[in-house]
Amino acid sequence: MTVGRRLSLIDNLPTVMSGDYDTAEVIEMNDEPVADTGKKFYMDLSTNILYDLAAVPNIGIEFYLGKNISIDANWMYAWWSKNSRHRYWRIYGGDLELRWWFGSKAHEKPLTGHHIGAYFQAFTYDFEFGNKGYMGGKPGRPLWDRATIGGGVSYGYSLPIARRLNIDFELGIGYLSGKCLEYKVMDDHYVWTSTKMRHWFGPTKLEISLVWLIGNGNFNSKKEKGGKNE
Repeated sequence: MTVGRRLSLIDNLPTVMSGDYDTAEVIEMNDEPVADTGKKFYMDLSTNILYDLAAVPNIGIEFYLGKNISIDANWMYAWWSKNSRHRYWRIYGGDLELRWWFGSKAHEKPLTGHHIGAYFQAFTYDFEFGNKGYMGGKPGRPLWDRATIGGGVSYGYSLPIARRLNIDFELGIGYLSGKCLEYKVMDDHYVWTSTKMRHWFGPTKLEISLVWLIGNGNFNSKKEKGGKNE
């Protein structure tokens, strides 16, 4: 038997761990990427573009709670006037919403895809057009005493557009109720003309929001944006 054949036979023999060894360690290497062992965290900041276009600055913040559930809070504030006395454009308040995410996109990554929710709203306003104005609640009172309040249910869809950006479309149907004071401007004085209770059932929430994704693992892959997977 040649030496080369004897070496070949030895190479083909199974590895035997005998008692002559105190320790034995086998290390396997492969091409698989190492998984990220960091704790995942998902949240986002947003602004409703429709409100921004209406000169009402606003901001939203959302936290993912797990099991396809998130909580979303929004606040808006504007206090504009074309002169020092008249033509006010004032509104401030916000809403709090509990969302449930569903569909294939929502299962691939939180805060993406379809969502339905239930929300609560509270806000006050003062709109003056020409010499006639409409104010939500009595001036000088706390927000809770003069706010228009309501709530409803919503449906929306969050569409990935970049690695850390989504566009969220949402429509809410609900009920709003609050006191409205109507007034006129006469000789640089505000004269109250009537006080009414406003009740509204129908669309109470409309959003096209730019969403900035924040957190460890909270980003869109190329596959989610319509391309090949990373």
